Amino acid sequence: MSSANNNNALSGSPLGAWGHTKQEYTITVYTENQIGLLNRIAIIFSRRKINVDSLNTSPSEVESVHRFTIVINETEDVVRKLCRQIEKQVEVLKAYYNTNKEIVWQELALYKVPTDIIAEEVPVERLLREHGAKAVVIRKDYTVFEVTGHREETDNLIKVLEPYGLIEFVRSARVAIIKHSDGFHKKLKEFEYKEPGELVMENEFLNENEKVFSM
Repeated sequence: MSSANNNNALSGSPLGAWGHTKQEYTITVYTENQIGLLNRIAIIFSRRKINVDSLNTSPSEVESVHRFTIVINETEDVVRKLCRQIEKQVEVLKAYYNTNKEIVWQELALYKVPTDIIAEEVPVERLLREHGAKAVVIRKDYTVFEVTGHREETDNLIKVLEPYGLIEFVRSARVAIIKHSDGFHKKLKEFEYKEPGELVMENEFLNENEKVFSM
């Protein structure tokens, strides 16, 4: 895993020439409270004119901790600085960034097609088998297929269905799990049971990132 303050803490990949080549990175942000935080994080990206390819917010395995999953295409140098800026937000516990090789990730896609055409002209069983799709809604006027996979897999089915009158397509944001994050769950559980004092003005974990969150 690559992090804002310790790039190679959980990753076996070399730093290279300070990461000047653009590639796809997944930023994972653990937060204490996400109320109003999404807007502030979005401003960090917009001020730098960085396009966000995918953004997902969800609960984590710890009830009091939320998780942001953000996908961008940038250089490692830029991503590193973004994570540092994100970590300056009081509610942020930790921000990590990873290449696609360092995570397990999926996206969900839905495809609506005319039922009569798909039933008459397409071998449905073979279609489902070849693309790992399943029918989630079947009506007289349309059928909805669902596929879970990587971007190229969901894009491939678009091309297959377009000639048969693809009515609608939608894809979810990325969900991702970091491959080498052993021990991080324990740190989150420790945060869950730690009650801040009355005079705490900012996230005490933020000032001790390396000690608290190092793996």
